[in-house]
Amino acid sequence: MKIVTIVGARPQFVKAAVVSRAISKHKNIEEVIVHTGQHFDSNMSDIFFEEMQIPLPKYNLGISGLSHGAMTGEMLKEIEKILMLEKPDWVLVYGDTNSTLAGALAASKLHIKVAHVEAGLRSFNMRMPEEVNRILTDRISTILFCPTETAVANLKNEGFDKIKAEVINVGDVMLDAVKFYSEFASPCPYKEPFVLATLHRAENTDDEKRLRSIFQAFNEIAKTMDIVLPLHPRTKKIVENLKIATGQVKMIAPASYFEMLSMLKNCSLVATDSGGLQKEAYFFNKPCITLRDETEWVELIHCGQNILVGSDTDKIVEGFHKALLNQNKIQDSHLYGEGHAGETIIRKLEGN
Repeated sequence: MKIVTIVGARPQFVKAAVVSRAISKHKNIEEVIVHTGQHFDSNMSDIFFEEMQIPLPKYNLGISGLSHGAMTGEMLKEIEKILMLEKPDWVLVYGDTNSTLAGALAASKLHIKVAHVEAGLRSFNMRMPEEVNRILTDRISTILFCPTETAVANLKNEGFDKIKAEVINVGDVMLDAVKFYSEFASPCPYKEPFVLATLHRAENTDDEKRLRSIFQAFNEIAKTMDIVLPLHPRTKKIVENLKIATGQVKMIAPASYFEMLSMLKNCSLVATDSGGLQKEAYFFNKPCITLRDETEWVELIHCGQNILVGSDTDKIVEGFHKALLNQNKIQDSHLYGEGHAGETIIRKLEGN
């Protein structure tokens, strides 16, 4: 059996690493990794793949820096060529990026089976490109590997029980990754207590009012606790051009996956607009405030580990203090499985 894996951003490579490790235990499976290049990341060097214990991509398309339509179109064209050459049994896609949609579309039009990992997630905000990508990818997938029962319920509500597609809750591959890779994390250079913050979504970085409001809150929180903020050069440039006051916030270069694991282990609280980091905070038993107006990980809100604060300064500061009070009340109720998602996915693909 041959599987072509489509990835385009570092979080997808982390997820793919989990499944690649599972594939390596099955000698009858060949995996071909395609890196679209969607998110240029200086940390994505050969050492990254060596550390993650996965093979280098066979194809690197180098497609980035384009509009959503142009990027997806270019990827669709190039991935189609690869699929016609490789003739795989399955195309495996992750998450909700343009790479995800392009890979699924290319495979679907060539009548190649599509497996979508992280299927069924919904923020119910159609202004988010990610929401469009995940909905369309789900609709053309053969097997939908869901990370939670909430995701399964979302698909059922959309009528997937009447569609010729298989929906399975396998748990979250990111839990597999955290369990395996956290032991490789390097020592944390920051003293406790501190807040680990990230800020990258366009809804925040490209909206001056929201961006100023978030940094105003960060400056207020920094009076109480250090804030460490790995910041993409593009966002840093926006902050500098707008002359936004950053106060005592410790802005650092983008961190590697292993550096992020180290900081997650040692921080007191997470403040983020990242979907993945919301879950990883939960895996490390850390309270989280989410700098968005909605989240696809609603079960974290329901269990009290995560607090939605949007971009309002007062709500962010209030959420910070509330989250600290909840610091020792978080309990792992296995919302995302037991950490065996990768192996479950491969066994299922083998059986089809």
